[in-house]
Amino acid sequence: MPSSIDPARHAQLNAVRLRAVADDAGTPLTGDVTALGAGAAALTADGTGWVLLADLADRGPDQQLGAALAWAVRRDVGSLHVLAERGTGTLARRAAWFSLPVRVSQLDGRVLVAAEPEPLPPVDVVRDDHRALADLIVAGGATPVEEHGVLVGEVDGLEVCRVVDVPETGEVRLEVGVGAHDRETFQLLHGDRPTVEALADVVRAVTQHRRTDAAPHPLKQLAASRLLRSRIVAEPSLVGLDALVAVDPPLARPNLKDQLPCAAVEHASHTLVVCSTGIDLEVVPWAGDAAAMHAARRCVVAVPERDAIDLQHRLAALLRVPTTVVGIAG
Repeated sequence: MPSSIDPARHAQLNAVRLRAVADDAGTPLTGDVTALGAGAAALTADGTGWVLLADLADRGPDQQLGAALAWAVRRDVGSLHVLAERGTGTLARRAAWFSLPVRVSQLDGRVLVAAEPEPLPPVDVVRDDHRALADLIVAGGATPVEEHGVLVGEVDGLEVCRVVDVPETGEVRLEVGVGAHDRETFQLLHGDRPTVEALADVVRAVTQHRRTDAAPHPLKQLAASRLLRSRIVAEPSLVGLDALVAVDPPLARPNLKDQLPCAAVEHASHTLVVCSTGIDLEVVPWAGDAAAMHAARRCVVAVPERDAIDLQHRLAALLRVPTTVVGIAG
């Protein structure tokens, strides 16, 4: 069960548990314990790093492989053993994308069980009756984007409308608004207004806040990685490419507010571009999933120039698919 314990305290408890588990496995761990950011604990033994990932209320173990790999890179360990109580199938799958040997074990009490890689989930296809409303999205000034079976309209990467099924009637309609709550409110206040006209007004309002030179605003902060993707798709030369199209992420985005990576592909060169913002250590494992999903032969991780830190370059170099990190100015 996810814990709400303070991460620093959680790391101390995990360190005690990690030593005990390793002792039971016949591998006494030595040296000082490193507390990783999300409450995980790390130790080394004979050149192998052991990391027990935390299960926190706001972040599961499957979202911490990047932090474990970053610790391993800093410590220059030859291999890594990652332990967790859940999410080990995802961890094992993502670990396989790296040249650094990474063993993943599920922790059952104090017993270690080798984790089996969990395959990526299948991607749903947008239904024909939903796709038929794409022309409405274009007419309202937004860009149609299909993702995991859902058709939305975006303005510079921000969702401003979505095609939905109406539970009460079974009809398909285009709802206007930024996020589910905004769409619901908009429908209550303006349900009788022509959809294209309503969407065009929202597009105009959002566009002014999504420009690169726009002043800080909540609408500019939302979906920042998608804002970066929209810019790169419009100007692929920023990453040394000629033509890019947005593609599905490995996992469906749970909600509009989560700052998650996104991807685009140049089909001619089989190059995947992963867009992210902030110092996100999990973007490289995420890129491994995305590269496998889209059978990429090459990968570019695009981030704002300030976020292209040395550690990201070192993590990217460990992916089996040739991967580079590119900082985007502006």
